Amino acid sequence: MSWPGWLRRVPALPRTLRWRLFLILFAGLALAHILSFGVLFLERTMSAKATMLTSLEYDVATSIALLDRLPVAERAQWLPLLARRNYSYELGQGEAGVAELSPRATEIAETINAATGRRFPVRVDTIPGTGREHLQAHVTLGDGAIVTIDIRPQLAPLALWLPYVLVAQLLLIIVCTWFAVRLAIRPLQRFARAAETLDPGRTTGRLSEGGPAEVAHAAGAFNAMRDRIAHYLQERVQILAAISHDLQTPITRMKLRAEMADDGPEKDRLLGDLGEIEALVREGVAYARSAHGDTEAPVRLDVGAFVESLAFDYQDTGRAVLCDAPQAMVITTRPQALKRIVANLVDNALKYTGAARIRVASASEGGISIAVEDDGPGIPEDELEAVLQPFYRIEESRNRDTGGTGLGLAIAQQLALAINGRLVLANRREGGLCAAIVVPDLFLPGGRQEEA
Repeated sequence: MSWPGWLRRVPALPRTLRWRLFLILFAGLALAHILSFGVLFLERTMSAKATMLTSLEYDVATSIALLDRLPVAERAQWLPLLARRNYSYELGQGEAGVAELSPRATEIAETINAATGRRFPVRVDTIPGTGREHLQAHVTLGDGAIVTIDIRPQLAPLALWLPYVLVAQLLLIIVCTWFAVRLAIRPLQRFARAAETLDPGRTTGRLSEGGPAEVAHAAGAFNAMRDRIAHYLQERVQILAAISHDLQTPITRMKLRAEMADDGPEKDRLLGDLGEIEALVREGVAYARSAHGDTEAPVRLDVGAFVESLAFDYQDTGRAVLCDAPQAMVITTRPQALKRIVANLVDNALKYTGAARIRVASASEGGISIAVEDDGPGIPEDELEAVLQPFYRIEESRNRDTGGTGLGLAIAQQLALAINGRLVLANRREGGLCAAIVVPDLFLPGGRQEEA
């Protein structure tokens, strides 16, 4: 479909709803107001014109009748007294003019003819050569003397304060329109913020259900939806925890029975399979518990000493874990959740590469960043987000060889949310993976201390 050329040249509306509503409302109100002002101005002009013609009719009738009855010697004395702002009286022929009359001059001529009562001959001419309209009406009195009415028609001037009133009214329309749009948009902004920060697994403030009936109804529906999602998630976690917990007992019994069997390849394979199942069950229980990581009380923590202690524990068991952590970096956080996150990231690096490096630095947005680096093959760019999902395994990974369950990074992600942090995965330029947990200070001004 091809649009007309003039329509294609019309500027597009702004993309924000705020400015679209503002422009539409303001344009409509301003146009209606200017139209009303124009109608009022037109009505005032017509009223002033009618008043001028009526006054001219009565005044000319009186003046001509008076001059007709005065002695010739006294007529000149009365001329200044009969003069008005737009017209005056002269004795004699006046100036030479032309008979062509404008529509307004024609109305004035008809008014003067009506005023003289058709008793005195009248000729109305237009005087050329002046900037504004100039008329002269030549009236022949009863004694043959000629009286010239010199007319410069002009309506009553527009009051100087009227344009300022119009500007003030338009400014008032702008203020009222902006206020109305702001009131209309604010609930949408609250809904957008609530949707962006929606996390049914955590205890956060509910959306306010105040305001107009429609807004309150929508807020109530949003809160009810959030509660239902939280209930479903809680039910899912509880089912996972219950199944994982209940499976531990029969798995233990099966391992005991397998160990009592005769030695052989079948026994070894059976014990290996049971070990994998047991590890999966333990990870399932850990994942279920990670959903409640925000119940731990925050404490002040020296991050450098904390990370060094964790690295030394790995080194004591013969693991290749290096640490680069400056001292005197203290924040308030949940230590057990943070320890589990870093341990999961280190275990993941050791599982696939056999070595890991822990680096601690200040985060640009505040708090600290704990990065665990390895020299492995990394993760495909299109799967960096997917590996944070529970039970997700990279198809080309070595999970079968390492016994991975697909829950390590999911648990770290869940615990990162519990401490108001975020887990970031990125492939290193020189090769390998960098898994960083950015941990904020829960008690920093403007932070989320209310969620601690």
